[in-house]
Amino acid sequence: MRGVTGRTVSLAAAVEDFAVYLAVERGFSPHTVRAYRSDLAGLLTFAEGRGVVESSALTLDLLRDWLWVGSQSGLARATIARRSATARGFTAWLAHTGASPADPAIRLRSPKPGRTLPRVINRAQMQDLFGHLELRAADSEPHALRDLAIVELLYASGLRVSELVGLEAGDVDLHRLTVRVTGKGSKERVVPFGVPAQSAILAYLDRGRPVLAAAKLPAQASALEVGALFLGTARRRLGVRAVYRLVAALLADVPGNGPAGPHALRHTAATHLLDGGADLRAVQELLGHASLGTTQIYTHVSAERLKQSYLNAHPRA
Repeated sequence: MRGVTGRTVSLAAAVEDFAVYLAVERGFSPHTVRAYRSDLAGLLTFAEGRGVVESSALTLDLLRDWLWVGSQSGLARATIARRSATARGFTAWLAHTGASPADPAIRLRSPKPGRTLPRVINRAQMQDLFGHLELRAADSEPHALRDLAIVELLYASGLRVSELVGLEAGDVDLHRLTVRVTGKGSKERVVPFGVPAQSAILAYLDRGRPVLAAAKLPAQASALEVGALFLGTARRRLGVRAVYRLVAALLADVPGNGPAGPHALRHTAATHLLDGGADLRAVQELLGHASLGTTQIYTHVSAERLKQSYLNAHPRA
């Protein structure tokens, strides 16, 4: 470890080494590593303000003070809970590597984040959304064909947006109606999709992607990423932000609470599967959740929808 002197290391160096450990040894995504870095940068600033600049000087009281100051500044409980988890992971790693004589956060507690139900789009709204996309794609405009294929696949397979934009053309098996996905921690899984998604992807590959792949490159632009399934401008792989903008625009006028990004389609796919009688563990496998507990939130969504339907329809509700 860089900066080690005996059994201690500067906090700044420790944060950098921890980030490398998360990326290289744990296989965390760049987005997750950035989130850890952001939290630890706040801890580093707070610790330095208290005169603590070495890993061995971190204490439970200092960590508790850091969380308390954050809560008093109006941070959400979910943010405080995430910061607490970040601190526990960091100090456990410090103790394991010998950069700290003990783990000061082993007894660190944080408020449980309030659980909010994810946004779910009902079936009629999804039909309207697909009707709009199909109308746009009727004249075979390349971007419209691509957008229809993207939304069909997000809804059909419950993919994360990072998984979608990372797809290669060869990852899709149009005969078996499956897609090979690389998820969190570089774990691969094979996910099924339906005939509507198959038709949309075929149309995109036949009449949309070739046009996007043949676009003229601007000066000093990178060459086409030959294997990428979904292409954006300048023959580059479509990015996460572009998919967010697409889905947010489509859901802008759809009633409902919660974020209107691609994850809403993932929530919707899981909930509709459970509403239709799918096994919870099958949905867990489809979504690529490491823990069944993560998937169980969708049972709460379905229960909430059932309750609302009861209240709306039962004469003695």
